[in-house]
Amino acid sequence: MTTHTPASVRVRAPGKINVFLEVGDVQDDGYHELATAFQAVSLYEEMTATPADDISLEVSSRGPVDIDGVPTDDRNLAIRAARLLAQTAGVDRGAHLLIRKAVPVAGGMGGGSADAAAALVACDALWGLGMPMSELSRMAARLGADVPFALMGGTAVGTGRGDELSPALARGRFDWVLVPNDVGMSTPVVYGELDAHRERHAVDIGPAPRVPAVDPDVLHALRQGDAKMLAATLRNDLQAAALHLRPDLARVLERGESSGALAGLVSGSGPTLAFLATDEASAIDLQVTLSAAGLVALHVHGPVPGARVV
Repeated sequence: MTTHTPASVRVRAPGKINVFLEVGDVQDDGYHELATAFQAVSLYEEMTATPADDISLEVSSRGPVDIDGVPTDDRNLAIRAARLLAQTAGVDRGAHLLIRKAVPVAGGMGGGSADAAAALVACDALWGLGMPMSELSRMAARLGADVPFALMGGTAVGTGRGDELSPALARGRFDWVLVPNDVGMSTPVVYGELDAHRERHAVDIGPAPRVPAVDPDVLHALRQGDAKMLAATLRNDLQAAALHLRPDLARVLERGESSGALAGLVSGSGPTLAFLATDEASAIDLQVTLSAAGLVALHVHGPVPGARVV
C-alpha cells in the first residue's frame, strides 16, 4: 500500500440500458429473480475525490438533471461505497466526493449505482489501495444489484437479482436516443405494480417464469452488432407496469417509434425511455425531431467501459 496521496482523482461511470429484462416470480424475501442484458452507454456520472478528514459528498448536475431529491448523507450509495471500502481495507481515511450527475435521478438507468461504482474506484485510487477488480466487484455486489455492472461496463448478462454477471460479446456500436422525465419512479413501486398486474391478468398471461433467461436472439444481435435484429428482441417485463403507473410515457413511446426509431422501451423501472436507432445519423435525426416536439432528447451510444479513472 502506497503512502502517496494524489491531490484529486477524477472518475467517470456510465449509466445503463437494460436491452432485455425478464422478471421471475416474487421470492419469499420479496425480491425477484431476473435475467437481463445490460449495455453501458455514454451518459456519464463524473466524480472528483479529494483528501479530507472524513467522508463527505456534494452533488451538482450536468445537463437537465433534477438533483433536489438526491441525499448527501449515508442514504447515498456513494457514501456507503466509500465507507465499505475503508472498512474492508482497514484504513482510517477520508474523502470529499463531488458528483456531477448526468444520468437521470430515479430514471431506471442506474445513476445511483454508477455513483457507488465511481466512489469505489475513486477512493481506491485516492487512498492508494490498489484493490483488485475482483475485490471491488464483491463490494459492489454488497451495495446493490446494479453496482457490479456499473463497475464492469460494456455489455453483460445479469442473473439472480441482476448482480451475477457474465460479460457478453457485443460488436460495433449501438446508437440510442434517451428521453428522460422530470418525475422519477420508485423501483419497488414498479415491481409491486408488476406483481399486481400479473395477479390481475393471470389467466391471460400465465405464470411468471420460475427461472428467467435472456433470449438467445438478443445475445446473437449484440454479437452481430445488428441494431435492426436487436430492435426486434428488445424486452422489458417492467414496461407494462411502468406504463400503467405513467400513461403519459406511452404517448412519448409512440411518438419516438413513429419518428424514426427502430424500437423504443422503458429503461429499467422507468421513467427514462430509450429509443434504438439504425445508426449515428438516424439517432441525430431522431434527437432533433423529438427536441423540436419539446422533449429533452439525448443521443448516446454503447457499449462503453465501466467506472474508470480519467
